[in-house]
Amino acid sequence: MTALTSDGFVKSGFMEEYSTFNHVWAALMLEELYRLGVRDVVLAPGSRSSPLTMSASEHAGLRCHCHFDERGLGFMALGIARGSQHPVVIITTSGTAVANLYPAVVEAKLLGVPLIVLSADRPIELLDNGSNQAIDQRDIFSRHTIVHHDLPPPDAEIKAAFLLSTVDQAVDQQRRMPGPIHINCRYREPLYPGNCLVDASDYLALLRDWLTTSKPWSDWSSSTAVPALNNEWETFAQQRGLIVVGRVDDRVEDSADASQQAQQIVELSKQLGWPLLADIQSQIHFDPHNLIHFDLALHDERFCAELAKAEVLLQFGGRLISKRLTQFIAQQPWQDAWLVDPLPQRLDPDYCVKRRLICSPADFIAALPTIPEQPPCHQLASLQRRTSQLVEERCTAFSEVGVCHLLAQVAEGQLFIGNSLPARLMNMLGKHRQTPLRVLANRGASGIDGLIATAYGLSCTCSEPTTIVLGDTSALHDLNSLALLKQATQPLVVVILNNDGGSIFHMLPVSKEDELLERYYRQPHGLHFEHAAKMFGLGYFAPESLDAFMAAYTQALQAGVTLIEINVPHQQVADDLKHLGAAIRGEPREQ
Repeated sequence: MTALTSDGFVKSGFMEEYSTFNHVWAALMLEELYRLGVRDVVLAPGSRSSPLTMSASEHAGLRCHCHFDERGLGFMALGIARGSQHPVVIITTSGTAVANLYPAVVEAKLLGVPLIVLSADRPIELLDNGSNQAIDQRDIFSRHTIVHHDLPPPDAEIKAAFLLSTVDQAVDQQRRMPGPIHINCRYREPLYPGNCLVDASDYLALLRDWLTTSKPWSDWSSSTAVPALNNEWETFAQQRGLIVVGRVDDRVEDSADASQQAQQIVELSKQLGWPLLADIQSQIHFDPHNLIHFDLALHDERFCAELAKAEVLLQFGGRLISKRLTQFIAQQPWQDAWLVDPLPQRLDPDYCVKRRLICSPADFIAALPTIPEQPPCHQLASLQRRTSQLVEERCTAFSEVGVCHLLAQVAEGQLFIGNSLPARLMNMLGKHRQTPLRVLANRGASGIDGLIATAYGLSCTCSEPTTIVLGDTSALHDLNSLALLKQATQPLVVVILNNDGGSIFHMLPVSKEDELLERYYRQPHGLHFEHAAKMFGLGYFAPESLDAFMAAYTQALQAGVTLIEINVPHQQVADDLKHLGAAIRGEPREQ
């Protein structure tokens, strides 16, 4: 049906005869999506989706990835889309298969990730009458999609231009407001090739010009420009300020990747003489200019007092991990506060932002007028030094704190951090690094679902090793996705911090009386992952010291897929962080 030309582009070669008319529409949709930038399709098995599955498998320009679990499938697509910076198509059959995509769709909406869900469905006459595997899929994802279309069953009386222009408009809306699209595709039987083929030559003849080019049917173009900021910026920059950086990993322009864009923020901080507090998701957390231990240093009254001298706030990217930093920002009487992020979302949970600029950091910085370089206006680096020394002293034991601190220093390629405790620990710990490390996390809804599948999807787009660090409950939640990992083409390391349940609840004000905390919150399971690694054919280590962890991790980076399980007491991490915070505050050590 399609073929690659010598320059790597796909040349349309639409046939005149198809298995069914369903296949005609499926082929048209996938070709148009290819022309709009799609290169990867993820598929789960199913019968009603056969026209889509067959058309995707026959398209020479599309890479197909499979998974039997639709929940993991959705998160794998999320990872591929984030890593490749291209929209990814998800194909599922009808019924609860579609509902299993819900968590990934929610995450994609909050992070602005371009997923395109093509859900197969029964025709309307098979709803509400007891037909098998038929549920109401119309707008099933509610307000968590950017665009939703419920297509009619394919019909030769409906112009192909309707189908193509519907896809074009949906993808244009996705470009304006990044997030997931849902196109519900109703197919009547037959779904498979039969004895007689459908002659589509007359139907396709109306697409004569489209068939001879590689362009989409209709051109939707839009551009956004950063408003002129000359006078406002000069006034803003003359004050004592603070730069905070949240998530900077997606939605980069073609002219610069995320690390280059983030580095421009570092240079702006130096030029202004303002302190830089960069989240682990910022791609500059480990830069020598960043106050890397700011989250812990906020325990120190002197550090907080010096930080509070800032009069204005310039923030790049939202969704900060540090609760102490978000509380500090919320409590400050800012004279002005600007937030720069390409997503057209509020991203202002405490309603501090006074100017919202919807653009990339690179575009914002490029639009700024040149101002004289200013000397540093703060003493925060010297005040943080004591906190950094305490971190080094307290992270030498084999523990969650010790492993995360070491991993932040030795990880290579890209690091995907799980939610709950791992994200917080990685944001607190580590040292400045000379080698770059791309760090990503699902911090939209911040759920514990689909983390392994997301990391695998990211690994599909990267020629370097991928490491995922997550908790035991998160790993159990996505255990099925361990089946994906054997397909990895680059080293992939899964580090599971097994503290036997949700130990983060030790750090929350949950009553410890009457076993409330243990039974209903932490929910210990007593499980280990050695047999899971064997079941899915993964390498396995269970180190009992930091040296043994380092040796296991170094070996795991060489080849294949390895699961490294860190077994620690459930109370240990809460105690370690409690004692470290007390030491930073200068409180006497408990006996």
